[in-house]
Amino acid sequence: MTNIWHNLKPLFIMVGIVLVTLTGSRVILVFLWYSRVQETSALGFVMSQGLRFDFVLLGMITVIPLIIFVLLAWNRFTHWLWLILLSAYVPLIIMIVLFLELATPPFAEQFDARPNVLFFDYLNRPVEIFNMLWGAYRLQLVLGVAVVLVAGYLLHRGIRRVLINAQPVSIVKALPLSLVLMLLCGMAIRSTLDHRPVNPSVVARTTDSLVNELPLSSMYSVAYAAYELSYEDSGGARYGSMDAQKAIQIVRDNMHIPEALFVHESGTTWHKFEPTLQHPQPKNLVIILQESLGAEFVGSMGGLDLTPNIDALREQGMSFDRLYATGTRSVRGIEAITTGFLPTASRSVVKLAKSQRDFFSIAGFLKNIGYDTSFIYGGESHFDNMRRFFMSNGFDAVVDEKDYVDPVFMGSWGVSDEDLMRRAHAEFEKKKDKPFFSLVFSSSNHTPFEFPDGRIVLFDEKKQTVNNAVKYADYAIGEFFKLARQSSYWKDTLFLVVSDHNSRVYGSALVPIKRFHIPGIILGDGIEPSHEKRIASQVDLGPTLLSLMGVSGLSPMPGLDFTKLDPDFPGRAIMQFNAIQAYMEDDQVVVLQKKLEPLTFRFDGDQLIKTPAPSITLIDKALAHATWAANAYQNGEYKWTFARNPSAASSQSQ
Repeated sequence: MTNIWHNLKPLFIMVGIVLVTLTGSRVILVFLWYSRVQETSALGFVMSQGLRFDFVLLGMITVIPLIIFVLLAWNRFTHWLWLILLSAYVPLIIMIVLFLELATPPFAEQFDARPNVLFFDYLNRPVEIFNMLWGAYRLQLVLGVAVVLVAGYLLHRGIRRVLINAQPVSIVKALPLSLVLMLLCGMAIRSTLDHRPVNPSVVARTTDSLVNELPLSSMYSVAYAAYELSYEDSGGARYGSMDAQKAIQIVRDNMHIPEALFVHESGTTWHKFEPTLQHPQPKNLVIILQESLGAEFVGSMGGLDLTPNIDALREQGMSFDRLYATGTRSVRGIEAITTGFLPTASRSVVKLAKSQRDFFSIAGFLKNIGYDTSFIYGGESHFDNMRRFFMSNGFDAVVDEKDYVDPVFMGSWGVSDEDLMRRAHAEFEKKKDKPFFSLVFSSSNHTPFEFPDGRIVLFDEKKQTVNNAVKYADYAIGEFFKLARQSSYWKDTLFLVVSDHNSRVYGSALVPIKRFHIPGIILGDGIEPSHEKRIASQVDLGPTLLSLMGVSGLSPMPGLDFTKLDPDFPGRAIMQFNAIQAYMEDDQVVVLQKKLEPLTFRFDGDQLIKTPAPSITLIDKALAHATWAANAYQNGEYKWTFARNPSAASSQSQ
C-alpha cells in the first residue's frame, strides 16, 4: 500500500490545493458582493452548496488520472509514462483552476456572472481581447499570469519530488482501490441520488443570478458552458416543453397582422409584408449601431448629461422611450436589429452554424429588391464572426479597419468613431441614384475607452472612462448628422440610431431589466417628431423601419410594426440574460430558467417584484416565443429556402 500511496499522493495534493483555492476564492467573492449575498440571506447556502459543487469538480478532475493509473502504473514498461503524465496533469489542473478564479472578480464586475461561454468566444479572438485586457486590466493581467506561471513551475518541481519513490504497483492491489476511488468520484460528480445529476439549476434559489453562481466554481461553470455548446445545432437547451404547433400559433397571434398574410397555413412566421407608407422612390436605410449606449448615459432618458446630440435627435424623430435590448452582447443586438430573430438560450445566430447561409436579414430583404447593401465598421470585421455572417446573408460589401487611410485615431478596437462616421458619409455620397442599406457599427465606447484628444470637455477627470467614451461617441454622431443634413442622400434616407446593448448589465434581479433599457431613434426627412411610450424590443425595429421605408416583400420577422399597432396595446420585450430569458408585457414579467418552473413578477421601473398569482396566458406567451425561436433555428424556418420550399429547407437543416 505504501507504493500505491507514492503513486497517488499527487492526486490527494491536487484535491487539497484545489479545495483550498476554491473555498478561498468563494470567500473573497462573497466579501466583494456581500451586500447582495446578505440581501438574499444566502450566505450559508452559498458556502454549503459551494463545498458540494467543489466536490463535483474534484470528482471530474480526479477520475481521469485514476483511469490512466489503472492502465499504466502497474506495468514497468509504461510506469514511466504514468509519472510523466501525472507530473504534468496536476500542475496544469491547478493552474487552470487558479487562473479562472483570479479572472472571476473582473469578469463578474463586467458581466455580472462567473466565467461562462464568453471565455470560448474570447479564445477565438486573442489579439483583440489581449489589447482590451492590456488597456483596461494591465496590472491584474501581469500579476495574474505571473502568479499562475510561478505556481505551475513550483508545483511541477514539487510533484516530481513527491514521485521520486514511486514504483510500478501490483495490479491486484491497484485495480480494486482504483475502482473504489472512481466510484467515489462518480458519486461526487452526481452529488445526488435523484434521477439526474446536479447542475447549475440546483443553486438557482434566489432572484439574484450572480449570487446563484457563487456556489459554483469558475472551472465548473466554463466546463458546463462547453457542455451546453453541444446543444447549439439543435436550437439550444430549452426552457420548457410546449407543442410546436401551439407555440407557432401563439407567436403568429401576437404578431398583430392579418392571418391571410401568412404564406404557409401553419408552422412558420413567413408572411407578406405590407408597408404603411408609400414613396415615389425607395428610401435608403442607414442603421447606426452604437456600442454599449445604455439609457443611463442619455440625459433626456433620465441618465447622465453625456449625450447632447442624442438628446437633440430624440426630439427630431420617432423616439422609442421604452426600448429594450434583447441581450448583453453586440452579436445579440446585431441578431435582433438586422434579422429580427428572437433571442434563445443558445448563442446569437451571428455565430451559429446553421445560420451562416441563406438566413433572413434586412440586408437580404432589401438586396432582393435592388438595394446596395454594406457593413461599415472601424475594427476587424471578422470579430464575433460578423464578416462571415453578413457576407453570406445579404450584405454586398464590408468596410473595416484595413480600409481606412491615415485615420485620425487608432485604438485597441480600431479607428475612432469620427473616422468611422466620416467614412460612412463618404460611402453614402457615392451611391447616387441606387437605393442603399448600410449598417454602421461604432466601437469607441468599449473598454479600454480610447479616443482622440481635444474633441470633448471631459466628464470625468481621468480620460479613459466609460462616461468620457460615451460623450465622445455622442460627439461623433453629432458631427455625422451635420454632414448628412447637407448631403445628397439626406432627403431619401431613413436613419436608425440605436444601441446594441447596455454598457454593463448587472444587478440583484434574475434579469436586471432596467439595464436593458436603451435609446432608439428613427429619423429622416418626412418623419414627424414623436415619443413612442409603449414597450418595444429591438426585434420590433426591423418591421417598423421597412414599413416607414415603404417597401414590401416576404418576411419571417415576428417583431411588431409600430406604425400599425392598436393604440391600446402596451407592447412587449424579450430579454436574454446569460442562461435566463424574460418576457415583459406592460409591467408584467415572466422569467424562464432551464429545468425550473417559470416565475412571474411585476416590474416597477426599477426592480422586479414577485407576484403570487401567475398569468397562465402570459407564461404561455413567454414559453411560446422561446420555443418557436429554438424550433425555427433547428428546422431552418428562418431561411429564404424555407419560404420558397418548406420541405426541402427543413430536410437540409437536419
